[in-house]
Amino acid sequence: VQLQASGGGLVQAGGSLRLSCAASGRTFSRYTMAWFRQAPGKEREFVACIRWSGGPYYANSVKDRFAMSRDNTKNTVYLQMNSLKPEDTAVYFCAADRQIILSSIRDSNQYEYWGQGTQVTVSS
Repeated sequence: VQLQASGGGLVQAGGSLRLSCAASGRTFSRYTMAWFRQAPGKEREFVACIRWSGGPYYANSVKDRFAMSRDNTKNTVYLQMNSLKPEDTAVYFCAADRQIILSSIRDSNQYEYWGQGTQVTVSS
């Protein structure tokens, strides 16, 4: 599976962005797809995830502001980010795994496939 993330950019606080992650592969619908982010000097952290069997699930820091969705006909997942804050500034990565269990969805080490990342910068 190859993942291609896009949609990052520079936005003012309170603004919105929509990230996309396009995946290759014929069994996309069976994959758990996730977004992680990594700010300079910080560890990669879970943002959101959507499984083939349920979800989406969100980190508390983005719940009620971000919305993740998937379009299996386009092999693409989206992350709609609203009410952005400067602390949302990071490189955002999409990830995929076919066998991850629910209790592990927030653990980046459990995902097999990763995209290249897209920069999101929120100015105050």
